[in-house]
Amino acid sequence: MKKTRILIADDHGIVRRGLRLQLEQHDNFEVVGEAEDGREAARLAEELSPDVVIMDVAMPNLNGIQATTQITKRNPKTSVIILSMYSDESYLTRALAAGAKGYLLKDNAEVDLYRAVQVVAQGKPFFSPVIANTLLEDYMRQMQQRGLDDSYDLLTDREKEILQLLAEGKSNKDVAVDLNLSTYTVETHRTRIMQKLDLHSATDLVLYAVRKKIIVF
Repeated sequence: MKKTRILIADDHGIVRRGLRLQLEQHDNFEVVGEAEDGREAARLAEELSPDVVIMDVAMPNLNGIQATTQITKRNPKTSVIILSMYSDESYLTRALAAGAKGYLLKDNAEVDLYRAVQVVAQGKPFFSPVIANTLLEDYMRQMQQRGLDDSYDLLTDREKEILQLLAEGKSNKDVAVDLNLSTYTVETHRTRIMQKLDLHSATDLVLYAVRKKIIVF
């Protein structure tokens, strides 16, 4: 069985050691490297080609968000999990825009780490349940304030199906293969979904799916 190769990036040695110990309890995980700052993380990711990078946000020389941007551009097959103490949406938005697949709160890392690595290694997004619940509560509050009905009901069954697959990290081409459609048809559905839900980017689409609990953790 192929092991999931992991790079840990955190400027605190005690945190790196704790993560390594926790990950190496599982036979299917292999920690292939450690980085003390964002610049070293970007360099090692290119050198080692890990399946997953666990990335602290606040690091010297190059912060975790900027390092994630570099890694995901150079190594699109590498999935990055942001490890953060911040649960507000602005950090999550920046992480997703940088190309991160996962967002894990440090307070819950011990509980959620194994599951997070498993999920993002498959190319799917993972967020701490606390994050997902917070986003859902914010969304429901906004809907009540505006007096709006559920926008999800505006979508057809096919559009709902495609929305979930896109939010799970699949490309238009992947969705086309899964649903036996042409890529052009998927692109057309995607455009309609974005228009109906007033979404403007892939990040918006993933956040919407998290708020609506369309992505299951």
